[in-house]
Amino acid sequence: MESKPQKLYNTVEGKILWIGIFLTILLIFIIGYYLILDPSKAKVLTLVFVAHAFGGRAAAVGLCIVNDMHFFPTLMYNFFLEIQLVFIIYSIFILSITNYIKSQWIHRIANQMRHNADKNKDKIKKYGFIGIFFFVMAPLPATGPVSGVILGYLLKMNVYKNFTAAFSGTFCAVLMWVVCFDFLQHYLYIIQYILVVIIVFFVFSNLKTIKSWFTKQEGDKIN
Repeated sequence: MESKPQKLYNTVEGKILWIGIFLTILLIFIIGYYLILDPSKAKVLTLVFVAHAFGGRAAAVGLCIVNDMHFFPTLMYNFFLEIQLVFIIYSIFILSITNYIKSQWIHRIANQMRHNADKNKDKIKKYGFIGIFFFVMAPLPATGPVSGVILGYLLKMNVYKNFTAAFSGTFCAVLMWVVCFDFLQHYLYIIQYILVVIIVFFVFSNLKTIKSWFTKQEGDKIN
């Protein structure tokens, strides 16, 4: 006799989905709160969310820094968005491939995500937790926390271990981007001066070569 499938709210993925929904409601509340008190900040927070969803953490952190958001709020807001997206997308991915969700277009997206994660499966498998951590932390295309937790799932990693590795890597990655953009914002003028000095040094050290580019050589004269 076949066992009946668990009800959605009894599955681990169903519980993860509910957490994701709660975080999404919290995000809407935060943006709505600033929409009343400070519409310009609400606009920035919304754009940062969109950047995370479609452009990645670097673009999102850059938007915060450019719009004068302070270091700690930038770090925590971007980390929060990464977690919120992971809970939602991971749960929908698992519920799709286990046939709790029967939408064809979600199935297609889930299969594509699975295919992309499979490409890195063998490389990460022997490193386990550390492999997921560095995979998520790496500032490379398709190495974010969503890809990381899906990869952990395909490697049959315990869900708590999987999420801990992915979120630890995410926090470190977001922290690095915040530090990088914050440094650039505060010390950009110094970097500009350094670049000018390097260019001047290069020009003077290669002055003869550069002059030769603009003067005719004897061999270039037409008889």
